[in-house]
Amino acid sequence: MENGTGHDHSGWEEVVGAARERARSRQALMIERHGLSGDVQYHWSMDDARITWSRNGTAFLTGRITMIGSVSLSHETWLWSWANDSLPPAVLGDIDRVRAFGEANGFPVLPWPGFDYDPALVAEARTVAASVLDAEGLWADSTDDVQLHFTIHDLKPTVAGDC
Repeated sequence: MENGTGHDHSGWEEVVGAARERARSRQALMIERHGLSGDVQYHWSMDDARITWSRNGTAFLTGRITMIGSVSLSHETWLWSWANDSLPPAVLGDIDRVRAFGEANGFPVLPWPGFDYDPALVAEARTVAASVLDAEGLWADSTDDVQLHFTIHDLKPTVAGDC
């Protein structure tokens, strides 16, 4: 690889493959360990970069979120969160590490502010970001024609009065 000036596709494929395996195992562990299946509700806030899960109106788990990026379905584009000036600083977390990783390793999709929407490429970008950020899991939500993609960190059971 040429110190960030060239793109080593086989290197990208290796990073994506390792990130996929890591994300699969961590996601499954997060869901199983914390009971995040079935009749679970959640609420997230970009202002304080928090997500809270509840069941039957009672919060049972909270964590920190980092927004990775968003997809505009109407424009068919992906935008990295670090390139989105409208986001609160708290929700950006350490997202600059993902851009720096892409620059250092010559993986252009990571330092580009955005790209044309391709579900497979978005999945690759999400999983690599989760790996670089050492996330416990990934989360996505949709509002109108926008998909929002987050990593999950620092999960903790809630105690009475936390939320």
